Amino acid sequence: MSVNQTTAVNEESAAAVPAAAEPVNAMPPEAKVGGRPADRTDMVGKALGLLVLLGDEPRGASAAEISRRAELPFSTTYRLLGSLTRDGFVDYEPDGRRYHLGLRIFQLGQRVSNHHGFAGTATPVLRRVTAETGEATILSVRDGHHHLTVSKVDGPQMFRVTSDPGHLGSLSTTAVGKALVAFAEDAERERLLAELPLEALTEKSITGRDAFRAEIEQVRRQGYAVMDEENEAGMRAVAVPLLNSQGHAFASLATAVPVFRLGLEELKAHVPLLQEAAAELAARLPQR
Repeated sequence: MSVNQTTAVNEESAAAVPAAAEPVNAMPPEAKVGGRPADRTDMVGKALGLLVLLGDEPRGASAAEISRRAELPFSTTYRLLGSLTRDGFVDYEPDGRRYHLGLRIFQLGQRVSNHHGFAGTATPVLRRVTAETGEATILSVRDGHHHLTVSKVDGPQMFRVTSDPGHLGSLSTTAVGKALVAFAEDAERERLLAELPLEALTEKSITGRDAFRAEIEQVRRQGYAVMDEENEAGMRAVAVPLLNSQGHAFASLATAVPVFRLGLEELKAHVPLLQEAAAELAARLPQR
């Protein structure tokens, strides 16, 4: 990476929050954080936007990289990272000059998980399902145009599913996502069918609007959703919704397997077990 005046500040002293020179191409007052317009005085919003961006960087990112992605002046990004580092929300790795989400974020996430019952209530049920299937069990909720993994129990096999808690995934290419869309409130389902980005993550991903609508209608008819290498080559999954008293999904529950270990019809045989577990969780978890 070339060094210019935007990267001349010594990143290793980030926690001290020194002043940094403004880059010559500093963003105007309507600068954006994470693709959203942000007021220059909205420092809290900008700081939160940096945390969201770091959440998408499992290997961390430099201050210059974060500045470019956030579309903020380097000096602003650098000062915010210093404050976040000081308070434990961000960790700084001097060797690679990279920033990562800190343990403070993990602590807050655990409190949210406990508040919603995902740890104390959901995990034992997921463990019971995994004990019967021998495969990974995943609980997800909808977060805008994505699904958010809130709890997962791995199977005993060496080949692991990578959708760990905190993972944001596609609604259109995953079994949990399809179940959440199919059993959303009517108006919300129609909005998602019209607006949801249909990403081509693999050759099998559904990218046509009419084809996706037909898929969701099939999910509603049969009561479960299937993903067959649409989200990740070599993986398939089946998911069922957790329904509230109005019959709308507030979460979804899935079994995920590598294709070499379980055929599609064998996977579908787990649907009754998932539906039983989903009904139990729906009765015990807070319904958002």
